[in-house]
Amino acid sequence: QVQLVESGGGLVQAGGSLRLSCAASVRTFSDYGMGWVRQAPGKERETVAAISRTGDSAYYADSVKGRFTISRDNAKNTVYLQMNNLKSDDTAVYYCAAEPQRFSFWVPRTFSTWGQGTQVTVSS
Repeated sequence: QVQLVESGGGLVQAGGSLRLSCAASVRTFSDYGMGWVRQAPGKERETVAAISRTGDSAYYADSVKGRFTISRDNAKNTVYLQMNNLKSDDTAVYYCAAEPQRFSFWVPRTFSTWGQGTQVTVSS
């Protein structure tokens, strides 16, 4: 069983940057593909970024390509989301998510374990 705790959310002006972190409590973090999923009021849940077990492969939603970067440090059991050039449409609760992956190069799109979420608010 994996437990996830997000941090780094907050209020930022449009064009600014934030870095989200997610610390995982699990015996073998490298068994899990990881992702960041956001939920805005009145909108569908969206997987904005995901990363493979080794960090060699990643997925980005079209809405964040070129602005967000996902990375992981398996030695620290932590996954990050660097968010640059933030827009008001990025305002949402951001959830860290995990899914065990059989192969190291797979990038998950769906997840079975979620953190509590961290609020990101971008003011225009």
